Formats: sequence, structure tokens, C-alpha cells
Amino acid sequence: MNLAHLVLRAARLQPDAPAIALGKHLVRTYGGLAERVARLAAGLRHKLNLQAGDRVALAMKNRTEYHEVLFACWHAGLVAVPMNAKLHPKEFAYILENSGAKACFVTPDLESALPQATPVREIERLRAEPLAPADVRPDDAAWLFYTSGTTGVPNGAVLTHRNLMFQTQAYFADIDQIQPGDAILHPAPLSHGSGCYALPHFAAGAVNIIPESGHFEPDEIYELLDHWKNASFFAAPTMVVRLLSAKGARSPKGLRTLIYGGAPMYVADALRAIELFGPRLYQLYGQGEAPMTITGLPQRYHQSSMMDKLATAGFARTGCEVKIFDRDDRELAAGETGEIVTRSDCVMAGYWKNPEATAKALRGGWLHTGDVGSMDEAGFLTIRDRSKDMIISGGSNIYPREIEEVLLHHPAVAECSVVGRPHSEWGEEVVAFVVLREKISTEELDRLCLDNIARFKRPREYRFVEALPKNNYGKVLKTELRKLLAPLTP
Repeated sequence: MNLAHLVLRAARLQPDAPAIALGKHLVRTYGGLAERVARLAAGLRHKLNLQAGDRVALAMKNRTEYHEVLFACWHAGLVAVPMNAKLHPKEFAYILENSGAKACFVTPDLESALPQATPVREIERLRAEPLAPADVRPDDAAWLFYTSGTTGVPNGAVLTHRNLMFQTQAYFADIDQIQPGDAILHPAPLSHGSGCYALPHFAAGAVNIIPESGHFEPDEIYELLDHWKNASFFAAPTMVVRLLSAKGARSPKGLRTLIYGGAPMYVADALRAIELFGPRLYQLYGQGEAPMTITGLPQRYHQSSMMDKLATAGFARTGCEVKIFDRDDRELAAGETGEIVTRSDCVMAGYWKNPEATAKALRGGWLHTGDVGSMDEAGFLTIRDRSKDMIISGGSNIYPREIEEVLLHHPAVAECSVVGRPHSEWGEEVVAFVVLREKISTEELDRLCLDNIARFKRPREYRFVEALPKNNYGKVLKTELRKLLAPLTP
């Protein structure tokens, strides 16, 4: 079940078909990609002396070499560790150490942050005589997906070849029947959702398109959708809002499916998207621990006449079970609110080197998502809250404790609590409530954060308070802090 066979199969069936493009320009055919993958896989094994099961990290922004490196890892029987290119050098260092990565590939923009890594431009020197794809078992690890950790450090969700193959097949079952010649744009990070949804497109022999900017630019997306036929792409709701607000917003003739997820979308924004794009939207709900595949709201429900359905996260994906549990892991009746749990072949094998967290997350054979929701009689899921206090800003997950621990390193900070404030463009922004021992400037706290965590995680506002609201057990009442922000909500 080696995932490398997705590319090999497409190469046998249509060697001259386009596989990877940069903007409007073809870069690799499937035949050429398969050969380069096999030669790089040989170099990983014989020139870097990597053994089956070794981890290889990818500190790479979106570019045409990304999937070449990813599939070469699988071809060689290695485990890929894609990392968010926006991370801080200390966060890169933690993941490299925790995963035990034996090699790391880095794009030019990140070379200074990872001086020991292998620059992507040196890939050519690693190639060797083509290697046959490794014989891997379905439950062998394929991808370590590092999530933002609720304990202050990220956890590596172990995704197996079976997990990612199930996710690929679920795409065909629920979202779209891709055909050779179709396309997918990758404006969102390949280390996350967009990279996951590249797999069904490689399986179908479609072309994967990297925007020349390497990231999300609304005008560029519209141009590419005018150029490529039957093109789909994954976007966070904030990206969809930016598309709707762009000066050149229009209904692109080449759009096949716009898949959105990673955070809730306001119904008003969904209606605007439907008005512009028509019923070509698909909403998904998933986690790194069950990549892209828990529930979904299909295209047929994206109509202005179905307001009640647009407010939900859809229903269980094909092959997935989804339930609502109470605190004692007992199933709740329709309409009752509790924790969302799921089980399927898409659920991770566990957390890398963290048996305690694995046992807690997968107790009873169900993935406990940490999200709170309810389900109606028909099985439509409504997400009510995020019990782990996660903040979603611009489609990126941010956990308050990680920021709080950094702020508490400063001797002038006695206590702090971080919450999310609704933001019209980014979904949420980070606000830190801080109790001081002695006077300190916001600039100094900002510098502390920038020296230790990624820029997108730092608070956008620091509020100095005399004390934090707490309950009788001494727990900070974040709900009360959010109420203090309500008057400033757009």
C-alpha cells in the first residue's frame, strides 16, 4: 500500500500527462516525475544512508519540488515530516529533535533558520540509479503531522499509509470524481490540508499547480482559474473571504470545486460565496489526527434556501463514524451537546513518542477531538465550541498555552491568559491579558514572543489587568475574558 504507487500508476497510464505546473507553465509530466522520485529515493537510501522508517523533514514553502521530495520519502520507505514554513527556528528545532529526523530539506527562504538542512537546490546531486518502491505495510507510518500542542509543545500525529489512502478514497466518494486533465491549485500550505488533497489528484492523474507567488494571492488565483480547466483548491474560510473581497472578484470559468475548512465559516460569508461561485463549494471538518476526513457538507447543500444546513459542518464522511459523548464517554442523544468523537481508518495510529497523550485521545477506540458540538436527528453536526481553547487565525491553529508559557518566562509577568477575539478578515486574533509584577512595555513582550514563537501566533494586543477572573478552584475563566473583548468585536 505504499503511497508512492499513486504516482507510479499514473505514470504508467499516462506518462506524458502534466503532473506539476508552476503557475501556467508545465514543470513535470507524470513519467518525468516518477523517474525523478525513484532516483531521489535511491539517493536518500544510498547517499544519505537512510534506513526504512527513518524520518525526513520538509521545511519548505510551496514549490514544484515539494511533492518530489514527499513521494521520494515514501518510495524509499521513509517517514515524511512536513513542517509549517511559518514556524519559528526554535519550533523547527523542537520538531526535528522530537521526530528524530535524519535529514531535512529546506527552501532558500528558510536556510538561515535551518543551517544544517539540505537546500532544495542540491537535490540533483543526491540522485542515483532508480530504486524500486519499498515494500511497506498499510499501518507503517508515512507522515508525522505536527499539531499545535495543548501542553505547550506540538504533538506528532502518526499518519499511516492506510490513513492517507483512506483519506484519498474518501475524497472520491464524497467530494469529487477527478479525471485526468483536471487540476488542483495549491495556494494553501502543502504541509497541511492542501498537501493532503494533492494525493487524490495524483491518484487520478490530475495536474498539481503551484502559484508562482508560492502562497495565496486572490488576483493570482483568479488568473489561474481562468487558465486551467476544472480546477479545484482547498482554502481556509479567511482565504475565501479575501477572494470575495478582491477587486477582481468574479465567477471563474475554470473552477470545479472550492473545498473550505480548518475553521467555521459565517453563514453570511457562505451565502456570498454561493452567490459568486455557485454550488461549487464543499465544506469539510477534520483534524491533523484524522486528516480532512470527519464530516462534510456537500455541494448540493450550498444553496441560499438551505440556511439551516449551511450553519452545520455537514454529516459523517463515507466510512467514518461520528458521535457526541458526555464527560464519561457515553453517547448523547440528538440535540445534546458534548465532545465530538470519531473513528475510521483515517484516524491516526497515535502521537509520536507520547503514549500518555495517545491513550487519552484514542480511549475506547474513538478519537476524542476536543471540540464540542451537537448532532441533529439526521446526523448533521454543529460545532459549538473548542474545548481546548484553540484559536484559529487565518486558517492556522494557535493554542493559548504555548503563548502563555512564553510570556511567563519574563520575570515581570506574574500571570497571563490568552484568548481569541473575532476578526472580520482572519477569523480570530490573539489577545493576551497580563498581570504584571513590575511595569513593562508591550514592545518588550512582543519581542519575547517573536524570539520564541512564530510571528502569526504572537498577540495582536496586550491588556494589562490587576487580576485574572477565576473560579473557586483557581481556574482562569476565559469566558469572562472574552466578554471583556465583546465591545471591541467587529
